[in-house]
Amino acid sequence: MSRIVRPAATVEYPSGDGQPMAENDWQLRAILDSVSALLTHFRDRPDVYVSGDLFIYYEEGNPRARVAPDVFVAFGVPNHKRPIYKLWEEGVVPAFVMEVASVSTWREDDGRKAKLYERLGVQEYWQYDPTGEYLGLKLKGRRLVDGAYVPQPVVESIDGTLLLRSDSLALDFRVQGEESHFFDPATGERLLSLVEQYAAHRAARLRAAAAESKVATAESKAAAAQSQIATAESQVAAAESRADAAESRAEAAEAELAALRARLDEGRR
Repeated sequence: MSRIVRPAATVEYPSGDGQPMAENDWQLRAILDSVSALLTHFRDRPDVYVSGDLFIYYEEGNPRARVAPDVFVAFGVPNHKRPIYKLWEEGVVPAFVMEVASVSTWREDDGRKAKLYERLGVQEYWQYDPTGEYLGLKLKGRRLVDGAYVPQPVVESIDGTLLLRSDSLALDFRVQGEESHFFDPATGERLLSLVEQYAAHRAARLRAAAAESKVATAESKAAAAQSQIATAESQVAAAESRADAAESRAEAAEAELAALRARLDEGRR
């Protein structure tokens, strides 16, 4: 009796779970601003992949073995869009992960996820608390050393600004009040979010339009001045022409008068 061989069931790896990206505006802005700033910073690197709130599957055949970091960066993989990130296909674990704290996620971020990222080999794992309600200090960093996480020092300046340096990204992350930004320590430049990039481009366009308007106004004034000069020159030429004509008439009158006097003198003789 022959045995029926059934094909192996295809494992589905969903790209979503129906949950929102964020629970509040502080968390949403922190995620979107960080992802967009890093996307722009690494846009010319074909071997750097930046994403956020995307499922990373870390066990082949087990769709429940997944995690969706708020922000992550992987080096050594193609920079293209993906529905999900499968570790066994990509062959590269993200080097940098950041989770943004909220009331329902911060405990898991600080516990289970920290252990998972450590086990997977994520080199740097950061937690950012925009409102400062959950972590105490708004910024918390860990770095993998000999297979275990050790705390990364957070520098606090006199004005209260917090700074954490990422060796993986070669970038600084600064938090001041409710604002947070990545900086390039090599240039001192701030990495702009998508909203800030749009605002900067719009401001540049407005400045360019204003400059073009000034040029057009100056050119118009110059053309008007040239027209006035041309009119004045025409008036001068007309006046000179009239003066020449008057002088010719005067000379003709004088000649006619001289001729008349000559006839009168001849008549007297």
